[in-house]
Amino acid sequence: MTPGTISAQITDYANRADPYPLYAELRKQPVRREDDGTYLVSTYYEVRSLATDPRMSNDTSNRLPGYPRVGQPVESGLPPSFIFTDPPVHDRLRATINRPFGPPHSPRFLDGLRGELTKVVTELLDAFDGKDHVDIVKDFAYPLPVTAICKVLGVPREDEPRFHVWADALASSLDPRSGDDGGPEKAQRARQDIGGYLTDLIETKRSHPGPGMLSALAPDMTPEDLEATAVLLLVAGHETTVNAITNTTLTLLRHPDVLERFLNEPDLTVPLIEEVLRYEPPVQFVPWITALTDIEVAGTTIPKGSPVWLMLAAANRDPRRFDDPDRFDPDRKDNEHLGFYTGIHYCFGAPLARMELYAAVPELFRRVKFSGLIEDPPPYRANAVLRGPRQLPVAIEGLKA
Repeated sequence: MTPGTISAQITDYANRADPYPLYAELRKQPVRREDDGTYLVSTYYEVRSLATDPRMSNDTSNRLPGYPRVGQPVESGLPPSFIFTDPPVHDRLRATINRPFGPPHSPRFLDGLRGELTKVVTELLDAFDGKDHVDIVKDFAYPLPVTAICKVLGVPREDEPRFHVWADALASSLDPRSGDDGGPEKAQRARQDIGGYLTDLIETKRSHPGPGMLSALAPDMTPEDLEATAVLLLVAGHETTVNAITNTTLTLLRHPDVLERFLNEPDLTVPLIEEVLRYEPPVQFVPWITALTDIEVAGTTIPKGSPVWLMLAAANRDPRRFDDPDRFDPDRKDNEHLGFYTGIHYCFGAPLARMELYAAVPELFRRVKFSGLIEDPPPYRANAVLRGPRQLPVAIEGLKA
């Protein structure tokens, strides 16, 4: 990545708290070629078109030699997880994985998690009692998703703390700048550690099936494909939801007028969360797309084998698609955002993420007396792709009666 290019600025930590002026600059040229041959696509209709175009590949082994294979497994001996494959492999794996996760084969799977999620939310908020400050990430936004994804997979509750370290390290492999700070080495170690853990757990699930997707999928998938899938679900189902909960909390505390309405209008929950997913999406861009042939987009030809970044967060604020896009507006109509992507690679865990958000956010603000943000902007994670605060310290007056 060439210093001084706009992609280098986007991935520069100095711009993590507010990358949106850079995205606005990008949209002046819908398709922009960087000096290293990467193409950045930033406008809504162009991003949406390429995300559903079969001439675009999620398998970065299709890139020309010399381009990084962002998101592909570090040397692990595992096949790529289904998010980094194309049809027909993608379709086969995703259909297999969907059977125990949701409709039509398992229509009550997610609904069965509601009670557990509600219990965890209540326990986490009970722990706020008597405190005058908390970190929303550490004390709330992290514990809920990790409990949920471990429940989905069938991971024993006592092993949950180990997954946070692994998920954070593995997420770094999705960041095109991770090579600058030892990200690949961290991901390699995490892959080895979690690989050993999952190998043993999957073998146990094969011989002694129990609740969770690992047991349900064990008869239908090779151990290698199942392990790769579990790693993907760990990262995608954990990191993105932590960011979504934290981004929603931060956005509401920055917009007290909307927060006041939210506290008095329960029906505002769904449109408000959808607006946060547009306004502050947990996944900012998808940097692992490759052109399978020469493709003309908005007057620019993207050559075969070129890496392409689809800039979801920039597209979500495209004024050609959304009126007054830099305004946070939960009354926004026709909010067909790209917060969970689109097309055949639409976020597999979106239904679970929404369920967690609907369980967590209203209860957080219903029960907690907030005094305000202690630090704004808060410190952000290093990851430019999975963008969210690393900490969100807030002052509180305890719990409401």
